[in-house]
Amino acid sequence: MKSMKNTSGTTKMKKLKSNTVEMLQFSGLSGECNISHFITTRHGGVSKGDYAALNPGEYSGDDPVAVRMNRRLLADAVGISPEKIFAPFQVHEAEIGCIDTDFLSLTETGQKDEMNGKDALVTDIPGICVAVSTADCVPVLVYAPDKKVVAAIHAGWRGTVKQIVAKTIGCMVDRYACDPLQMMAGIAPSIGWEAFEVGEEVVDAFRATGVDMNRIMTRNSLTGKAHIDLWEANRIQLLQSGLPEDRIEVSGICTYLHDNDFFSARRLGIKSGRILSGILIKE
Repeated sequence: MKSMKNTSGTTKMKKLKSNTVEMLQFSGLSGECNISHFITTRHGGVSKGDYAALNPGEYSGDDPVAVRMNRRLLADAVGISPEKIFAPFQVHEAEIGCIDTDFLSLTETGQKDEMNGKDALVTDIPGICVAVSTADCVPVLVYAPDKKVVAAIHAGWRGTVKQIVAKTIGCMVDRYACDPLQMMAGIAPSIGWEAFEVGEEVVDAFRATGVDMNRIMTRNSLTGKAHIDLWEANRIQLLQSGLPEDRIEVSGICTYLHDNDFFSARRLGIKSGRILSGILIKE
């Protein structure tokens, strides 16, 4: 297979461990005193089998009791209550949900209904953690320090094609008047280009967006199969949205190749655990 240039902005992740729960943080975002953020690993929870062990994915098919316990362990490690962690039922589209006072006034059922079908969440309310669940798809965390606004984005290949990252940045600009030049973003562990072999329909979908395919695609010299770099595709959207290159971090960690530490649907099947990537403004 032809070698691709390493994705720009690759950063060394910080490891956090609280009791048994192990998480990661971006080095740049972790230096911001007004926010907290996390990316979960498989280590430290109570789930079994392909959900072992720290599976906080509410819609993964795991035992709900185990998921609630995992969320409690995670929330304790982060220093908030589990009820303050909001993660939508994602559908690989490009709809964005805003967690505001009107949303918080809804019943729990109403809140779940409101988040249904959203693939990104944004908030400016302190103490509220917005999060997305993934198991190979790309989680992107964004912080706008000028307006103290945070976002969590789920960007699978379909969402990436539909410009979910660019649309979320646009929402932060239009709704909250955030300045992209001041924003910081982190592209969390997800499937890397070497493992992400795709069919020609996926190649065609990306090509139709006008993205420079030389930056995001290569072909296996033996099989002719295409491989897509979702990290770079989403980094391009951040750059085109106005974020400075030096304020974008890329974990460079492939979930498929590191399935002992992270859940991978391609490796384990869809009936397996989920990574939760979240961010909040401190109270």
